[in-house]
Amino acid sequence: MTQQFDLIVVGTGTAARGAAMGIRSAGWSVAVIDCRPFGGTCALRGCDPKKILVGGAGAIDHARRMQGKGIADAPHIDWLELIAFKRSFTDPVPQKHEDSYAEKDIAAFHGQARFTGSNSIEVEGAMLEARHILIATGAMPVTLGIPGEEHLITSEEFLALEILPERVVMVGGGYIAAEFSHVAARAGAQVTVLQRGERMLTHFDPDVVGWLMEKFQAVGIDVRTGTSVESIEKTSTGYRVKASSNGQTVTREADLVVHAAGRMPTLDGLDLDRAGVKVKDGRLQLNEYLQSVSNPAVYAAGDAARIGPPLTPVSSHDAKVVIGNLLGGNKHTPDYRGVPSVAFTIPPIAAVGLSEKEARRQGLKFITNTQQASDWFTARQTAEPVYGFKVMVEEETGRVLGAHLVGPHVDEVINLFALAIRHGLTATDLKQTLFAYPTGASDLGYML
Repeated sequence: MTQQFDLIVVGTGTAARGAAMGIRSAGWSVAVIDCRPFGGTCALRGCDPKKILVGGAGAIDHARRMQGKGIADAPHIDWLELIAFKRSFTDPVPQKHEDSYAEKDIAAFHGQARFTGSNSIEVEGAMLEARHILIATGAMPVTLGIPGEEHLITSEEFLALEILPERVVMVGGGYIAAEFSHVAARAGAQVTVLQRGERMLTHFDPDVVGWLMEKFQAVGIDVRTGTSVESIEKTSTGYRVKASSNGQTVTREADLVVHAAGRMPTLDGLDLDRAGVKVKDGRLQLNEYLQSVSNPAVYAAGDAARIGPPLTPVSSHDAKVVIGNLLGGNKHTPDYRGVPSVAFTIPPIAAVGLSEKEARRQGLKFITNTQQASDWFTARQTAEPVYGFKVMVEEETGRVLGAHLVGPHVDEVINLFALAIRHGLTATDLKQTLFAYPTGASDLGYML
């Protein structure tokens, strides 16, 4: 017998959970489906567990920087204990989600969801129908199409390692490569990053990334840009990674090779064609309301939608947009103004708003305030030489157009710039604000 619902949500991550809970609170009947443990990427396989490892590595880095400045006998990372601490956060999540769905009378199904029609789904033999279906299945590593690709481990597998090998190669140069290479290096691994592009972290300002690269070098991370990985071979002692750079062959021996070359929406196995849901170049075709252009019963949110930046706050925002449209008709569209982005390297790098290039492309007239500020108190107090900023302010209005930061506490300070951009605060507004001192935020006025 087919079970009937008002809404079926495929996925249990940030966007999925937000939408399921919000719609259920409005009195609709809701079902959730996931082929993996409930909780999604951020809580189980991404942001949260990663930040636990970064926290441990950051503590080690700070202690080492402070040697000779009052700190002696710097500690080291016990990798197994760090992973155990991480699991104390992640292990309870699936059951907590199960319990919360049961408490709200949301039907929960485990298994691969497969569309059987425009508004029907089959999961492990159970037949479900709903007025609306939300695809919130998150993202997965892109396929590289190289020989030996099966030897790569994912970021999820890295976060579950009980032993960190000595030689680690990162294939790719984005967030995962940058963050995980910093963690692995602080834990004692020899790390190589092989990046096809001409620089790492291409979503961040090139000058600010350049300042951060000094820290990569200082901790011994070997970054090879302009280098395309061509194959991965299993050897008697580990793996051999072959790449090309400027027509020359580059070879690296490794004990572990990590996929860090980007992610794409997880749509495999959904049988979207049976629902008439159009996909182009691996992405759902959606209108401005996060609704399928070819099947009005289907919506998408978060990394599966991939309309906004692939960030957890965007997933939460998408869920609210979908809730509004389901309950009141299509009236709500996403607003991605002022969404900050942070790579949790050590120190972190952060950005919000326009880049210099985009501001010029739009024909805006602006002043750029930029400085390497390693002599400021914030940097000196933490013995961190990498600290700098680039902030663009529109000449006529004083609006903050973009902020690009690297150094201690910038993962928090960037939120103040995001607040300004999203709510139209000017540079004068920010400079007139009284911030607690000495904090990272108290530097903000000097950046404008």
